[in-house]
Amino acid sequence: MTMIREESGRAIITVIGRDQIGIIAWVATKLAEYNVNILDISQTILKEFFTMIMVVDLKSATLELVELANSLEQEGLTKGLQVKVQHEDIFTYMHRI
Repeated sequence: MTMIREESGRAIITVIGRDQIGIIAWVATKLAEYNVNILDISQTILKEFFTMIMVVDLKSATLELVELANSLEQEGLTKGLQVKVQHEDIFTYMHRI
């Protein structure tokens, strides 16, 4: 049973921090635990800094968007990472020209 109520059912996840082994694996594992599907992913290393942006499908997620955001953000802090989760509509609105 889905608990996400937003219309598009997609979110943007960004991760920034010093490069370290296992960042993508950690995020992907957490998303799989919550039944969140990764639709697209882009990552790069700029000098020693890791940056990643993901588009994910929340339609089958087992928790609310706010709970997902809080979980990833809090656990990310313990790993020295800044993790942000935004509904696609909010992200699009905030980044339009």
